[in-house]
Amino acid sequence: MSILLYSAIFLPMAAAIPCYAVGHSHKTARDYLADAITGITFILCLCLAIQTVVNPDAPGILIEIPYVCGMGLHFTLDGFRGLYGAVAAFMWFMSTLFSREYFKHYRNRNRYYLFLLLTLGATEGVFFSADFFTTFIFFEIMSFTSYVWVAHDEKKDSLQAAGTYLAVAVIGGLVMLMGIFLLYDVTGTLFFRDLTGISALFRNNPASLTQLWIAGLCLLFGFGAKAGAFPLHIWLPKAHPVAPAPASALLSGILTKAGMYGILILTAYLFLGSSLWGGLILVIGICTMVVGALLAVLSVDLKRTLACSSVSQIGFILTGVGMSGLLGTENAIAMRGSLLHMVNHSLIKLVLFMAAGVVFMNVHKLDLNEIRGFGRKKPLLHYIFLMGALGIGGIPLWNGYISKTLIHESIVAHITLIRSGAVTGLFPASFMKGVEWIFLASGGLTIAYMTKLYVCLFLEKNCDPAVQEKYDNMCGHYMNKTSASVLAVSATLLPLMGCFPGLIMNGIADMGQGFLQITSLPEAFSYFSLTNLKGAAVSLIIGGLLYFVVVRHWLMRRTDSESAARIYDNRLPHWMDLEELLYRPVLLRILPFTFGIICRLLDSLVDTIVVTLRKTIFRDSKLPHELPQGTPLTHMCAWIATCIQWIGNQTIHRKHPKTQDYDHKFALFYEELSENSMMIARSMSFGLLLFCIGLILTVAYLFIKDVFGM
Repeated sequence: MSILLYSAIFLPMAAAIPCYAVGHSHKTARDYLADAITGITFILCLCLAIQTVVNPDAPGILIEIPYVCGMGLHFTLDGFRGLYGAVAAFMWFMSTLFSREYFKHYRNRNRYYLFLLLTLGATEGVFFSADFFTTFIFFEIMSFTSYVWVAHDEKKDSLQAAGTYLAVAVIGGLVMLMGIFLLYDVTGTLFFRDLTGISALFRNNPASLTQLWIAGLCLLFGFGAKAGAFPLHIWLPKAHPVAPAPASALLSGILTKAGMYGILILTAYLFLGSSLWGGLILVIGICTMVVGALLAVLSVDLKRTLACSSVSQIGFILTGVGMSGLLGTENAIAMRGSLLHMVNHSLIKLVLFMAAGVVFMNVHKLDLNEIRGFGRKKPLLHYIFLMGALGIGGIPLWNGYISKTLIHESIVAHITLIRSGAVTGLFPASFMKGVEWIFLASGGLTIAYMTKLYVCLFLEKNCDPAVQEKYDNMCGHYMNKTSASVLAVSATLLPLMGCFPGLIMNGIADMGQGFLQITSLPEAFSYFSLTNLKGAAVSLIIGGLLYFVVVRHWLMRRTDSESAARIYDNRLPHWMDLEELLYRPVLLRILPFTFGIICRLLDSLVDTIVVTLRKTIFRDSKLPHELPQGTPLTHMCAWIATCIQWIGNQTIHRKHPKTQDYDHKFALFYEELSENSMMIARSMSFGLLLFCIGLILTVAYLFIKDVFGM
């Protein structure tokens, strides 16, 4: 097992450099080598996943790579890790196969494949990690290597979006690291299995419990930033439209789930059974779910709509995770729903973003008004996109319906328990009833924005007849056989999973039971009962009303008063862009200005205190006579300067030779230099500079000691 696990993590990372070298001389060989590497990684991860099913007692062994970064790296295997390792590898394999055609006319392809493989290894390292330190190491590698995907085009929008992505990743990583320090200080361990229910153990120790909560909130900040949770979701709507479509599929489908992986650990281990933690996650989930859906409805860009949709679907998952905390020991239905929606969203976004990639690689545009009608007379693309749209819309017989039904049922179950008096509940039943309606309305928003995309691409005609004729003539050669096979296989999985939930979906949920600290459902869950179908029907009705009222009548406008043609209008208000409204002004203007003033005041404060003390308490003693001016060095320099001046006067026979008091001048220069040096040495800036130099030397020493074993 250890060999398979090591290979799944480090094989892609080790093969990235040879693949890059091959690409310099033979691009086709590079493409096939990348396909082979991702394919082998998928087989390895699939074997690990199967092993957790066939032999459930074998997984759970801790595997260690000692001396790495001082603390070593630790990996383990269980059903959830095997499952998501296989899902990630499958998505990478499909995306790599599709990349061959998508990047046919792109530049920087060699760089793309290098970081594609590095990110695959780092992502597998996150999912197979056994402690927070290992998670953090691979989490940061994953963030930095995937940055190159966003910046791939190197255009202004791409670089700005990449900067936003990197800023969120770096800030989130630093806050996460602080959380790890605090957690280790209060618990003495970073292993997930040793932290189970530790918040309950500190219930009678307020100081330790407070520190644990601060550590948990710091970790939640870091993981939430990568997951795209509100209000740290700002990178998703910016990064996806500019990143290549295969990379967007992985950013949305897998990298966000790496963040969810951390949030699941916090919920299922550190704060197991904590209703307060569950309530916090629930509130974040509701905000994320609604904000993402509203942004998606208002967007008139294909990939931006899908990116905002990812934000909303992360909100659905977080809602399920929050409900698991509120339900306590009866949280199996909520956790199973969250896990299944993670898997479903990953596979759905693989299909939708690759379908969007087919549109872009033919049209090189993403605006709905320009790509309008592209999908007409393209039955295969029609089928592929429709499967993804129905899946994410939660339509019965598709996979998204199964997971959303479980999460919805967990909300209903909690309301029932509160009303019956079985549980006190953090929130009243009326509030939870409001949560249920927000959940159903968000499902309706999902149906509305996916209907918008579907109608625009496959039912409407382009406003320009010449453009529509060009699109119609693309039938049969808008993608090659490899891409068509990849998309068709990925799309067919979605209804297959939805039609056989008892066999497929329950089996997937069972794989995550051990990791999520839950048990099986007490009885068989009836996914297609009238009660559960009613929830889907309510969302469907809400979605239909929103589409006809908001999209068709408010989001669209006539081109002019005489024309009957209508175009999609960008009505997204500026205040909904948190990056421009809040983050950039605060981080780039207000905070630097404020901290600049504070640092200047602190720098001057030390000098003021020293001068005040010298003039009052530590008063300089009065000397009986004036101190001699200058030093032996200044006297010698003055004597040399005087000699040079005398020689010059004698040489030119000056009638009135010039004489200067060099001794006094050099003495004054020395006094001024000494005073400036003393002021610098006494200043806070100088102290901070010395501190930074010492810190750098300390880190360099620890690095050399760690590498060479000194």
